[in-house]
This record gives sequence, C-alpha cells and structure tokens, in this order.
Amino acid sequence: MMSDRIAEAAKLAPSASLTVEEVRSVRHWNAHLFSFTITRPPSFRFRSGEFVMIGLPGGEGRPLLRAYSIASPAYADELEFLSIKVPDGPLTSRLQLIQPGDPVYLGRKPTGTLVADALTPGRRLFMLSTGTGLAPFLSLARDPDIYERFNQIVIVHCVRQVSDLAFRDELESQLAGDPLVQDQALLQFHYLPTVTREPFRTTGRIDALIEDGSLFGHPLTGPTQFDPASDRIMMCGSMAMIRDLQSRFEELGFKEGSNASPGDFVIERAFVG
Repeated sequence: MMSDRIAEAAKLAPSASLTVEEVRSVRHWNAHLFSFTITRPPSFRFRSGEFVMIGLPGGEGRPLLRAYSIASPAYADELEFLSIKVPDGPLTSRLQLIQPGDPVYLGRKPTGTLVADALTPGRRLFMLSTGTGLAPFLSLARDPDIYERFNQIVIVHCVRQVSDLAFRDELESQLAGDPLVQDQALLQFHYLPTVTREPFRTTGRIDALIEDGSLFGHPLTGPTQFDPASDRIMMCGSMAMIRDLQSRFEELGFKEGSNASPGDFVIERAFVG
C-alpha cells in the first residue's frame, strides 16, 4: 500500500517520464560509498546491465537527476543502486541521507550498452570495473542468461581501499545462496578484487594485472592473455581506465560493440562522455 509520503510526492512529480518510488533499504559501506534499494513499478522492464535516471526534488519544481546503473538483476522485485557520497554534490549530498520510506524519482526508460545483446558470442566474459562501475556487473552476474552465453564470467573490481570493495562477501562466495544462479556461478563465476592504496592479497590497477598475467591466473582456463577469438569484455568506471584499456583492446583486434551492432567489447558511453 502506498504510504502518505509517497502518495504526496507522486502528486508533485514534475514529469510524466518519472515515477515516485519508495526507499526500501540503505547500506553504508564506508564514509564515501553506499547502496540502496527502492520499489520497482510493475511496468518497469530492463535488461541486466542497463542504467536509469534516479533523483530527488530540486529547486523551482525541477528534479535533480543522475544516471545510475541498476545493480539488481532484471528479474528482481526491487531495484538496487550503488553510489558514491560527494559532500558538495548537488544530488549525492542529499541522496546519501535517504532512509527507508523516503520517496525518490525513477526514470521510466532504462537504457545502455553494457548488456549481453551488445556482444557477439564468446567463451569468457571479463567485466572490468573501478569504483561504482561495479554496479551493472552485479546485475549481469546474477542473471541466469549470462551463464548460458559464456563458459566463464569474470568480475574484476579495482578500488583504492579495501572498504571500497562493496558486495565483496557476496562475490567471494560465488553468489552462494542466490536462488537462480548459485549452481552455475559455483562453476563459472570468478571474482578478482584489487586494491591500489592499501595492502591486500591483490594490489595494482587493472592494466598492471594484465601486464603481469595475474588477471588470468587460476581458476581461469584458456589463454593467458586477451584473445578476440574467445574473450568478450565490458568496462565501466573511471574514464582513464576505459580510455587506456580501450586502446589496448583495439590494438589486439577487438571491435567495439553496440546494441545495433554487437562486437567484442562494450563501454557505457553515457558515462564516458
């Protein structure tokens, strides 16, 4: 049943392109990182890996909106998001204060290129992320369809501090307890976290792990380098990481894909600019 606060916010919704949803849970990972879930409208459909606009009321009746990758899989009853906390950020300075029961705006039209349909068939899927760029890969890794398309699913997550490794326990457990993918994930899913500014079992940026070969270590099988004949790649996170690795992959013969023309690797250009 819609709460009075949500109903009142719905009356003030500034656009037919937005719905008003209710915050269900909030999880603060550290001083500058949090995730939250909201209600999902019955009519809301998306492909795992897509993003959507999220926001709060702004001045003069205008909403403050920002694109957020959906971290929950396409079948989930609630929508989950991962966000940084920017003290002076127009939206995140307020969004980080939300509590269960609060209203938030949700765009009606998800979109994006970090989806399985934008890739040609392959054997290994590498999802390379930094920071909150992990979010779309959380969605994909919990979607049964991805395990039908690829033999091995690999999430690489690069962060500055160990506490930035959001969802680490779930990923290290190979998604144990997930009702739809736990059996496939036990055999096919691999998680490689790496930290750049604190001691950890794996340290260094993603390009360094590629250079020294540690990105391809056990339990992965197949080539010990990226191979356009068998590997497919998704990238999300810092612009510097994406630029550097995109050049590397293109030199190796990988072709960028899109929804209209599937390829060997994809990036989310809406975030890269």
